[in-house]
Amino acid sequence: MPVNIRSRLGLIVLSLMAIQLPACVSYEPAILIPAIALSAEEIRLSEGLESDIQLDFGLELGINESDSLLNVEVLPGVRVRNVAANGAAHSAGIQVGDIILSINSLETNHPDTVLAIQQRSAEASYEFQIQRNTLVFAASVIARSINENAGPIELFRIDPIATRAGYRTELVTIGIEQELAAARVVELFPNSPLPQAQIEQNDLILALNGVYLNSAQDLVTRLVRDHELGEEVILTIYDGNDVIEQSVRLWDPGRRVSRINLGPLLQYESVLNPASESFSLLDLWLFAVYSYSRMEGERSHSILGLFNITSDYGELTELNE
Repeated sequence: MPVNIRSRLGLIVLSLMAIQLPACVSYEPAILIPAIALSAEEIRLSEGLESDIQLDFGLELGINESDSLLNVEVLPGVRVRNVAANGAAHSAGIQVGDIILSINSLETNHPDTVLAIQQRSAEASYEFQIQRNTLVFAASVIARSINENAGPIELFRIDPIATRAGYRTELVTIGIEQELAAARVVELFPNSPLPQAQIEQNDLILALNGVYLNSAQDLVTRLVRDHELGEEVILTIYDGNDVIEQSVRLWDPGRRVSRINLGPLLQYESVLNPASESFSLLDLWLFAVYSYSRMEGERSHSILGLFNITSDYGELTELNE
C-alpha cells in the first residue's frame, strides 16, 4: 500500500476518533448534591399533644388487661406503659407496669379518665393509689402545668442548596392592593447566590418567575422541584419601598469529567463517593499496557501486568515484578 494512502487512512482513523471523543465523555457534578426531603406546608411540631390538656403527669397509659393469653379480660385500673424520665410520675416513684387504681379517690378504669383529669386547671398535688403486683400503695404526684407557649417554634423554612437561604412566610400589603403572601429572607448561608443579585436579608420575595408565592415552603419546593442547579430564575422582590425583579443564578456545583471511553485505546472513570478513579491505556483484555487506580489514599500502577506498584498516602507499600 503506498505511503500516502496509508497516511490518509491514518488521518481518517484519527479524525473518526476525534469525532467520537465528545460522545464518549460523561460529566457529573463536581460536588455531591444531597437529596432534600421537602416539608409539608402545615407542620405540627408537637405531635400527639392534646390541645386542651393543661396538666402533665409524665405517663403513657393503657387499658389494664390481664396477662393471661387464655383468659384475656379488662381489670380495674389503668396500666403504666411508659414513664417520662424526670417527669412528675418518675419523681413520685411510679414505674412501668404499675396499675393506677384511682387519682384523688376517682377510679381510673380507662385512660380517658386520666385525660379528663389532665384537662382541669393545675393543682399542686394529686394522690395516686397504685398497685404493683400484690402491693397497693399511695404516691403523691405533683402535676406540671403545660405552658401553651412551650415546645418547638417554627423559625423558617430552609433551602440549603439552590439559594442557600432561610425564608419565613409573611403577609404584606403593597399600595392599595390586597394582602399578598411573601417569603421574607431571614438567613443567608455561605455561598448563597442572593447577595450577588442584590437580594439582602429582610427582603420580601413575592413571586418566582412571575408566579406569586403561597408561602415560604412554596418557594423552597418550587426551587428544588422545578429548577436545575445553575439555572437562572427571576425573583420579584419588595424591599419595603419598591417592587423589582431580580435575576438570580441558582448555586452551581460545577461539572467534572466522570468517564472517558475510547474502546481499548483509553478508558477513564472517576467516582466521588467513595473517592476513586481508574485509568487504562491500551487495554488488551488480558492485560493493559498501563493502568492506574486510586481508592481514597491508596494508589496502584501496573505496566503490562508485570510491574505493579502500590502506595498509600505517598508511602510505597508494595513493588511486584
